[in-house]
Amino acid sequence: HIYDPPWVLYAKGNIALLQETKLISIVGTRRPTKEGIEALEKLVPPLVAAGWTIVSGLAFGIDVCAHQLAVSYGGTTIAVIAGGLDHIYPKEHRSFAQQLMNEQLVVAEHPPATKPQAWQFPARNRIISGLSLGTLVVQAKMKSGSLITASYALEQGREVFAVPGSINLAEAAGPNTLIQHGAKLVQEAADIIAEFPYV
Repeated sequence: HIYDPPWVLYAKGNIALLQETKLISIVGTRRPTKEGIEALEKLVPPLVAAGWTIVSGLAFGIDVCAHQLAVSYGGTTIAVIAGGLDHIYPKEHRSFAQQLMNEQLVVAEHPPATKPQAWQFPARNRIISGLSLGTLVVQAKMKSGSLITASYALEQGREVFAVPGSINLAEAAGPNTLIQHGAKLVQEAADIIAEFPYV
């Protein structure tokens, strides 16, 4: 139900997760600060406990931490990757991706043998936001893929959430600007859950 849907989704794992209603995407910088990780550790466990499936992009930093926290707290998670399922990027996450393929779900819009290319990363962000009822940006600099995901979410009529941060922190500039433009400021998981009383 998005403007530019993928023609097909290649999936490996528990495809029943695609039928879940309570999907929330969590994205952010590849180089989070201690505060960014602490924000995830505060927000993800109660979301998981409330039955939310975490959607993200398996990238370094906020993305992979969100997936890992979902798994470690007994929740469910979906990773949306660029390229194909046979070419997990970054390579450091291959063993974790294999675990997700066995127990959770990894999806891609390109055939399995496709090697990831730079243009595919922003394009896959529309799938991350499109699968979800809302997108949470934890930390992001002003020019980042996370803000691309947030703008896709807006285009798709989804909710946008942001964790505020210090005005002296470059990684907080993206979320703070989103809040200026109307994203919901998030201090705890209940701030997200409250937006979806119908689920």
